[in-house]
Parts: sequence; C-alpha cells; structure tokens
Amino acid sequence: MCCKRPLASIEAKAVGTDATRVGNIRAAGKQAEISVRIAVIGNAGSWYCAALEQAAQSRRCDVLRVDFRDIQTADCLSDTPAVSVPSVDLTRVDAVVVRTMPPGSLEQVVYRMDALAQLESRGVLVLNSAKAIECAVDKYLTTTRLRAAGLPVPATGVCQSAAAAMGLFERLGGDVVVKPLFGAEGRGLMRVSDVDLADRVFRTLERLQAVIYLQEFVDHGGSDIRVLVWGNDVLGGMRRVCRQGFRTNISQQGTAQPHRPTDEEIQLACRAAATTFTRFAGVDLMYDADGRCVVVEVNAVPGWRMFERVTGDDVAGQVIDRLRAECNSAVGSQSSVSPPIGRPHQEIVNDRSGPSDAD
Repeated sequence: MCCKRPLASIEAKAVGTDATRVGNIRAAGKQAEISVRIAVIGNAGSWYCAALEQAAQSRRCDVLRVDFRDIQTADCLSDTPAVSVPSVDLTRVDAVVVRTMPPGSLEQVVYRMDALAQLESRGVLVLNSAKAIECAVDKYLTTTRLRAAGLPVPATGVCQSAAAAMGLFERLGGDVVVKPLFGAEGRGLMRVSDVDLADRVFRTLERLQAVIYLQEFVDHGGSDIRVLVWGNDVLGGMRRVCRQGFRTNISQQGTAQPHRPTDEEIQLACRAAATTFTRFAGVDLMYDADGRCVVVEVNAVPGWRMFERVTGDDVAGQVIDRLRAECNSAVGSQSSVSPPIGRPHQEIVNDRSGPSDAD
C-alpha cells in the first residue's frame, strides 16, 4: 500500500453528501488502490478545487474540499481529532493544499495559520506551509528577506506617518507605487508621481492607521514575467502584458503569452521561493529600463488558470503527481507515478490572498 493511512481512519463522522462520497470512495477503493488523500482548503465552486479533483481521479487519489471557517482544534480532548472539519480528521490525511484565505479578523487569521502549523507538526504535508504563507503575504517581510539573501528587489520604503512617507517619496525619486502591506492580484496598488497627490494619499493612509508601503516605480515597458516553481524545479513561465496603466495582473485585465524562462530568471525564481520557504510558488519578475531583472513578488497561493491556457501544461496534474511522490517518499515507499521534471535549479485580514479564477 502506498497510502500511509486507511480511509476508515480519516473519516471522523461522515454526514450528508460527504457520507455518500466517502462511501463511494471506499467502494472504489476495494477495486483500485487510492494512493494519497488530499484535503484542499478552498472556496465552494472554485475552479482550482475542481481542477485538482479531476486530476486526482485519474491518479487514484482522493481530494476533498474543506473550508477554512470549518476548521476546529481540540488538543486536550483524547476522543476528538486534534485538527478537523465536519466529517474529516485532517491529521489523518496525507496532504493539505491551501487555495484561499477567506476574510477574517486578525485573531481568525492567526488561528488558521496556527492550525496549519499543527497539521505540519503531525506529519501532514501542507502546501504551502504556514511559515511560507505568513512570509509571502507580508510584502515587507518578503522584500526584506529577498534583499537579505542578495536578490535584486526594487528600492522600498515603509513607514507609518504621512510626514515620513513624504520623505521616502522624495528619496525614491518622486515616482512610486503605493501598495497595501497585505494584498494580492494587484488590488489596492496606486502609482503616485505628483507631490500634492502623494500628500493626500499618505494622509489618508495615516488616518486609516495603515502601514505605508512604497516602492520605486519600475519602468517595465508594460510587461512582467510569472515563473511557476516547485522546489528547485521550474514548471514554466508566462509573460503578462498590461492593457492599460502599469498593472500586469490577469485579474486587472492583463493578457498573457508563453515565455521560456532564461537561466537567470530560473535562478532568481528558485532562490526567491526558497528564501520565502515556499515549495510551490508563483514568482513575479520584472525588467527595468536598464535591463536589470528584479524580484517583485512571491505568491504562496499561485494561480495557474491563465498559465495553463497559454502554455498547455497540466498544472493540476503536476501538483497531484508531486504531492504523491513526496507523500510516498515520506513513508519510505516509492510512488507508482514519477513526478514530471521541470527545468532544475496576499491582505490576509479582511482580504482574500488566494487567486481569483482569472489568474
């Protein structure tokens, strides 16, 4: 057997449609071995959850969607799973894939990260880990870690007052991009190159008690590069082109085209993912007017819908294959499916860090 836990030990208490589905899975399991059982934390109706489930079905794996809001923990109760959702003991699955982070208070977000860390401590493979998500969604933490690792990043300044922001605005050349500290998909970004507008924007952010995050504007010529990374492998790349303004995000009406990453881009993307503890990452790179390649962002919940359209790659299938290989390796077994080989070498409070279906 490849799977390290029988299905009966995963089911905590099946009810409703989940009970029917678990029963069907058990019946199918009598005829065909289910190699890995995966819980996907995602939104109802998510394209990504559906893609992962479809890929899993052809690989004799079981995928069950769960909701972050349903997670509960009971470490002090011996007769209750340590981390669970209704009908499923999450400590008994092989892997948990995080596909979204729903809106919530600071307490709720911190608790959800703690629950993911608890699952990791119980030997569950979490994609991506709590540590990776906490780093990647925090732009300041990501930028400082990348810079400390010697990776090229845009000049950045962070402060908490309008007066300090005006000083940083001048030092950054009077042309900056104002970003929310926590955010994704290009939401909340604003380019500011006018002194009066800068003063109004910074005063507004100060009144909102926001951290003011400023980055020098990089003249990228209307495009950037998204590199999809798994560990030291690059699954592929695409070039995103903005239709108007400066934001290239697909969710902001950007378009995409195939792109074969260069050796430099591969090295930067893999190093950026490793620096932010991210196993599966979407790394955004940008070339400035002088031809220098800089790392702009690391996404710990990367979207791949548009990536699949322009590259023709089956990313969901690769995710399932690689999860199978890593889960089986962890228990000293060899997977019957070899992982595909690549080229070697968002606001979490009151916002959604997971990708939209446009990404």
